[in-house]
Amino acid sequence: MKTLKFIKTECGVEVLLNVGLGMDLKHLYLNPETYNSDWFEILFFRKGKGSLILNQKKIEIKDNTIVFISKFQRREWKLESEGQDFSFLFFQEDFLNDFFADKLFTYKLLYFYQLDYPLALTVTDDEIAKITQALAEIKTELKHSKFDSEHIIRSLLYYLLLKLNRQYAQEYHIPLEKPNNNYAYQYRKLLDMHVCAKQRIEDYTSMLGISRITLNKAIQAQFNVTASHLLKQRLLFEIKNELIYSDLTIAQIADKLNFSEPNHLMRFFKTQTGITTSEFISDYQNGTSST
Repeated sequence: MKTLKFIKTECGVEVLLNVGLGMDLKHLYLNPETYNSDWFEILFFRKGKGSLILNQKKIEIKDNTIVFISKFQRREWKLESEGQDFSFLFFQEDFLNDFFADKLFTYKLLYFYQLDYPLALTVTDDEIAKITQALAEIKTELKHSKFDSEHIIRSLLYYLLLKLNRQYAQEYHIPLEKPNNNYAYQYRKLLDMHVCAKQRIEDYTSMLGISRITLNKAIQAQFNVTASHLLKQRLLFEIKNELIYSDLTIAQIADKLNFSEPNHLMRFFKTQTGITTSEFISDYQNGTSST
């Protein structure tokens, strides 16, 4: 599977950020092949028709759809070749975290690294028009850089990302309160880094230097779930990825993901999904998987 690398914006502003029209990148969006990228991506469809397989789930693309894609997520586009009108916003994680002086910024955006809720929103005509205007202003500052362009880009981007975060939280009834600490976000980051090797909550509380009660309290406040739930969902996602995209056997996947026996992996999968690994693969190949 191909991994695409970010190409630095050709402008006077030193940013790893880009904005443009989706149909200027037809080689990405009209290509049915599965690929991933090393950047984050938000797509804003004023007009759209088709679908996207993302996070192993199907997203229907229609007018006023916004799609959120985290780095290295596998995607498979099935857009119709005519009638598409959408914009893209690309950026790299380290750039964004540095840009806003917050090393956990992307983990605080609920629509990234998300496994429990859809990776899309449907908005109104007025909302998509306001977003399009903001993107146009960012593009102007990128193309015609002035001494204060970086500050204008920062303010526009910060406003846009946080407004989307608020709307996403409201749509899916996710808590959106100011955290007392960063434990919940640090935990999500550690899961991304270590879940293939570490599957005990105690591994993470040890790295964070806190108790399990403190961790659960922080995660419940920010995400309305438990630490165990996040860990199991993240591990399940890795198993599904291997089942769909690799040629590994169950035994090899179990070994790669640190299960002591293949049967333990299969039991975990059945408990979490209600189906066997074989049933999952069959459903996915037939386009009927909803887990």
